[in-house]
Amino acid sequence: MIQLKTLLNCIDNSGAAIVECIKVLRMERAARVGDRIIVVVQKQRNFGPESGPGGSVSISAANKVRRGDIRHAVVVRTAKKTQRKDGTVVRFDDNACVLINKNGEPIGSRFNGVVGRELRDKQWSKILSLAPMHV
Repeated sequence: MIQLKTLLNCIDNSGAAIVECIKVLRMERAARVGDRIIVVVQKQRNFGPESGPGGSVSISAANKVRRGDIRHAVVVRTAKKTQRKDGTVVRFDDNACVLINKNGEPIGSRFNGVVGRELRDKQWSKILSLAPMHV
């Protein structure tokens, strides 16, 4: 259950590491897997030694988002237990999301970690195709 002020891990390579939910879109309840939210980037991700001051890749080129940016995101994992139609109960270790643009396309080109199967029901096929595994 993702609501106002919830901190989430960002699992794509957009440059954000930790984001904070500031709005759940199109509903009055907490967000679940597959729901669209608005987030603000709290912490940026470091992309190894080559992105340092003496490296060949600048930090601004590697990171597509910066700290303080407000973006749309899709929830891909929640720590709250959810029951599926087939009776199985699924629970993840953390809350995680993927940053998207206004058109609903992912900002990052790679994802780290699994995503929930509920994304298939909500037509997030682009996210499912980039994810290494869905559970």
